[in-house]
Amino acid sequence: MELQTANLTALLLAMVRASAWLALCPPFNSRLIPARIKALLALALALPMSPKLAGQVPELATSALLVSVVEQVLVGAALGFITALLFAAIQAAGDMIDLFGGFTLAMAFDPLSQVQSSIFGRFYNLLAVTLLFATEGHQMVLRGFMMSYTSLPLNDTLSLETLSRLLTEGVVDMFLAAIQIAGPLIAVLFLTDVGFGLLNRVAPALNAFSLGFPAKIFLVLMLGGTAIAVLPRALDVIVEKAVSAVVTLSGA
Repeated sequence: MELQTANLTALLLAMVRASAWLALCPPFNSRLIPARIKALLALALALPMSPKLAGQVPELATSALLVSVVEQVLVGAALGFITALLFAAIQAAGDMIDLFGGFTLAMAFDPLSQVQSSIFGRFYNLLAVTLLFATEGHQMVLRGFMMSYTSLPLNDTLSLETLSRLLTEGVVDMFLAAIQIAGPLIAVLFLTDVGFGLLNRVAPALNAFSLGFPAKIFLVLMLGGTAIAVLPRALDVIVEKAVSAVVTLSGA
């Protein structure tokens, strides 16, 4: 009976960590996935690990269990947020293209996050999720999370120093990846603005800036494939960095 109680407690604590991770980690944090499916997925992730975690459960006192539950929520949320921070680079790249190309004037509904987003930001997000499942990158993300049960036991605490360092590095990596994805197209749009500015100085009567919006929209549609071409490689690097950050945060 003691062994069964320990296994059940380990299963519940592991489910708490997995549930907090699924609530924040893309692409599993999509609102299109029902809460029941997320709960079953958390159970599927925690069930094979519960026999190994039975010896790490705290005492059956109410206070100790509550503290352990809060710790598992924090651990799962931290692991999920680190992954989501790096994956936000693709959305940021699309938003930057929309900002420089003038597409921010037309907002559209994003079915994954169920909020209003710009056109290319939504398109890049959907394309990244498709590539993630097509290349089985989601299995690497799941494997990185499953390793946290071994490297960060249930009776261990999260290193706040490591978390703060990974958050700082994650923000830098996110902006760097976004610039690398959208950089070529942004450079072309910037040179287009410079060209129209010079033309407006030479011939003010032409009102060159009135032609800027349709010209930049045309360039974005024509050269948008250059940014899409580097997206698979960028997504591969982002997945590797996300898994590495999760493993580092868990202490492996």
